[in-house]
Amino acid sequence: MAVASTRRARRTKNEINMVPFIDVMLVLLIIFMVTAPLITPSQIDLPSVGQANRTPDVYVEVMIDKTERLKVRMGKDNQPPTEVALGQLVGRVQALSTGTENMPVLVSADKNVKYDAVMEVVRRLRAAGVQRVALSTL
Repeated sequence: MAVASTRRARRTKNEINMVPFIDVMLVLLIIFMVTAPLITPSQIDLPSVGQANRTPDVYVEVMIDKTERLKVRMGKDNQPPTEVALGQLVGRVQALSTGTENMPVLVSADKNVKYDAVMEVVRRLRAAGVQRVALSTL
């Protein structure tokens, strides 16, 4: 009698074997856990900001309120600020700073004003040639 072969053809599996991947990840985890305490934190060099000994006697103040309206006045004066549009800001600041070279400009904004509105004012002042711009909150 002949014995019939009950052998079936092997089919390849279409699955990814995760065991080697897990082994590699565990080895990397152990390496990082061992080396992390040995690494000394390095010093980070942050940019420095110049500090004035006192506030300037004369400066132009640009105020941005909650509704992003712009008001301009000479600083340290008790005069009421005048409201200006964003397109007229540079002209008004230059008119107030005539006769004074390198006049500082203080941009005071409400804490709820969007950062983009403040940076647009600073960008326009820088483009107009204003060298000294300071920031403040109302």
